[in-house]
Amino acid sequence: MENSIILASSSPRRSELLTRAGVDFRVLTCETDESFPEKMAPQDVVKILAVRKNRAVQEKVPHAAILSADTVVAMHACILGKPRDQQEAAEMLTILSGKTHSVYTGVCVFDGKNEHTFFEKTQVTFWPLTEKEIDSYIRTGEPMDKAGAYGIQGKGSLLVQKIHGDYDTVVGLPLSRTVRLLREVFPACLPQWVR
Repeated sequence: MENSIILASSSPRRSELLTRAGVDFRVLTCETDESFPEKMAPQDVVKILAVRKNRAVQEKVPHAAILSADTVVAMHACILGKPRDQQEAAEMLTILSGKTHSVYTGVCVFDGKNEHTFFEKTQVTFWPLTEKEIDSYIRTGEPMDKAGAYGIQGKGSLLVQKIHGDYDTVVGLPLSRTVRLLREVFPACLPQWVR
């Protein structure tokens, strides 16, 4: 088995996080079904979708080490996915305005033999937002490919009053816990200073 791990995600944010930690990886993605039962708990959704993404890549490279993740935004257990259009983005941001919501990221690491999964949850509190603020943010285009219609690592950071938990979970990969898992199950992909 090679030393690099496969990242089963096209997210540039996840790639940036792994690069920051010095992880040796390459990207390989497959189309996967991202549907889930309506009443499923957010923590179960992110774990199931992370496993689904991982297994799709396992079918192509069955003995490789693979890392996958999935992130959702939830308000009172109601999951807010990526907005379909600007109107839906505005509706989501209005729901989040002035309130605290939860961001869940599920992670699956396949070490070539076994799957290891976990999830992290971070609470995010938005400032109360005016219609003008919401409209201005939507016109930047940033909300359109983000769960919950915002990106905390970009212009969306201006909407956030405070967070409780791991910042990287909101970005899309709880890096510290992921690296600790990799240290246990596939240390070959980590730089010497992390192992």
